[in-house]
Amino acid sequence: MKDADEGVGMVVRTRPRVGAVAVAVLVCAALAACVGGGDPRPVAPVIRLGTLVPLTGVNAPSGQAMVNAQHLAVNEANDAGGVLGRRVELVVQDDACDPGTAVIAAGNLIAQDITVSVGGYCSSATVPTLQIFRAAGVPMVIPLSNSAELLAPGYDSIFLICGTTQAEGRFAVAAMSRLGARRLAVVHDGTSFPVSLAESTVTAARAAAATGIRVVGQFELSQAAARYTRIAQRVQASGADTVYFTGYYAEANRLVMDLRTAGFTGKIVVGDGAVDGPLLHGLTEAQRRNLYGTTFIVPQFMPALADWSARFTRAVGHAPGPSAPEAYDAVTLALDAIRRAGSLDREAVRRAIAASADVPLLSGSPRFNPDGTRSNPTFLLLTARGDGFARVWSNDPA
Repeated sequence: MKDADEGVGMVVRTRPRVGAVAVAVLVCAALAACVGGGDPRPVAPVIRLGTLVPLTGVNAPSGQAMVNAQHLAVNEANDAGGVLGRRVELVVQDDACDPGTAVIAAGNLIAQDITVSVGGYCSSATVPTLQIFRAAGVPMVIPLSNSAELLAPGYDSIFLICGTTQAEGRFAVAAMSRLGARRLAVVHDGTSFPVSLAESTVTAARAAAATGIRVVGQFELSQAAARYTRIAQRVQASGADTVYFTGYYAEANRLVMDLRTAGFTGKIVVGDGAVDGPLLHGLTEAQRRNLYGTTFIVPQFMPALADWSARFTRAVGHAPGPSAPEAYDAVTLALDAIRRAGSLDREAVRRAIAASADVPLLSGSPRFNPDGTRSNPTFLLLTARGDGFARVWSNDPA
């Protein structure tokens, strides 16, 4: 069954913003005007990559983490001499995780003559930009957005760094089975990615009869509601011993509080959109008990990323968290493809991205299926511990 909670469901998870703020990272050394005006030698054109991320609204911390990681990748490329003899420039636009704002911002990026789009956090904001970038011939390397809706147009110019919601749904079912789940309630917020992950999880649970997991309820809550008391009561009444919430950390935090207040003592698992520090804000030790999350790679739990984490920390001033590795990978892959293509011709770059195989990404060497999905995504199961998280299990043996 599907129930609506207090308030009317919102289409997106942040309030719309009027316009978008463009932030261009201009490298002065690449511009003749900065050389002192006396050097007549021609300056090679820059390579521009464009990124759409949420820099305002409740998801701004994740968006800023992505920009920090992408700045690092760009700076490292420039410090190594650039690509094809050219400096690299990152053009940043705030999409506020809002479809309308994202459409305007995408147009702004195209006007800046970007070669590749390397942004994408909220699927609901990324989906409406697909046609815009496609019409301009701009290939998209998408770091975090992973809703099935991204694949609906069938474009060959879209490449997902992280696993799809179908893959995460299968992983979630396997993870919850390991946790002893038997009666599962799935909750989403009615927007693109959460709905896609919820549907994928329900499908995976029903297909994997051997796990013994039975779906006892499907519920929809409204974004940004003050409380989720009614949803919590209905979950409790469903007899569920495990809840999987597929939305984002702002709603997840409130839902966890209300579930515990309603007397739910079972396991609460959240999807990758909620596994971050804000999830735990204000939760008591009792409320954090039996709280888990499925997510992508998290540097602190990946020993192989220790060197990169140290570089990030030196550059940014704090350790990297979720969202940063995939954002870094998007830039790394785009620049590697441009290098292999030997030019800024967007079609040549698209073909190079599609043919990627041995690129040393933080998330592993990429292998893309014909639809642009990753054939080898890595997921982690984490548990709340103190003020942070601890690793429980991964589908990556490393």
